[in-house]
Amino acid sequence: MPEDLPPLTALRAFEAAGRHLSITKAAEELHVTPAAVSHQVKALEDHLDVQLFRRVGNALFLTDAGQACLPGLRAGFAELSRAMAALRECDLRGSLVLSVAPVFAAKWLIPRLGRFHTSHPDIDVRISAALALVDFEREGVDAAIRIGRGRYPGLAADRLFGESVVPMCSPALARGAQPLKAPEDLRHHVLLHFEWPGSEPVIPTWEEWLRAMGVEGVDPKPGPRFTQPDYAMQAAIEGAGIVLGWRTLAQADLDAERLVTPFDLPLPMEVAFYLVYPEVAGNRPKLAVFREWMLREAAPLARLQKSKSG
Repeated sequence: MPEDLPPLTALRAFEAAGRHLSITKAAEELHVTPAAVSHQVKALEDHLDVQLFRRVGNALFLTDAGQACLPGLRAGFAELSRAMAALRECDLRGSLVLSVAPVFAAKWLIPRLGRFHTSHPDIDVRISAALALVDFEREGVDAAIRIGRGRYPGLAADRLFGESVVPMCSPALARGAQPLKAPEDLRHHVLLHFEWPGSEPVIPTWEEWLRAMGVEGVDPKPGPRFTQPDYAMQAAIEGAGIVLGWRTLAQADLDAERLVTPFDLPLPMEVAFYLVYPEVAGNRPKLAVFREWMLREAAPLARLQKSKSG
């Protein structure tokens, strides 16, 4: 900016006061005190070395210098407002890039994206399925959905909902030659495993579930292993074995009876799903719209889980 340009706050104070011909009304518009407006106008007059207002009794009038300056200043602020509106409109359109845990994308987010598009057709959501945290600026990612404990240094994290695991299998397997009537019957079946790729194990294993439920006589180690929980859940749908399914994310499969829970013994996870994004980006229009929609979609699950835990 040119070195001789007065401070923007002083120009705003003068423009508002000159438009209203009132220090009090200018202060109300700018949400400051009349004294603050008077101080800014005086600072502007000192900067320009010219008088902008004169008083006659209780009335405020523009001087010739004030009258000469005000129209151009009003036009400048109007143009600035149009530029800011255009910037906001631009940020409300186009792509919103999300890095999403694959199981969350497949089982929860994608089935709901149609509702988001109906409400916000100008925002195109682009999904990159990945588990690792990303470099938001370098990779051009607006937000991420992760499962964890909500500790993401330097980032904002909104909790969506928690999760639990429970044994699931296909209806045919549950009713088969070795029916599943009690947890001990798991010894007759193949256990499907998901191996968490991170350094911190956050997903309960079969060994942990069996110990938590006091089940003995079942070997928790043998069985196929998968790199994604939705792969393991799909294998269970196909009758390949029994999986510790993610209760909330598998709800559509349970409702459609592609999967069943032979015994209702869920083990809550110590982690939850979070919407994660840079703190400075939280008020960007596109992200703010998506964040509000996500929290609204997740609210019924969060309330249900809170009522059950309470």
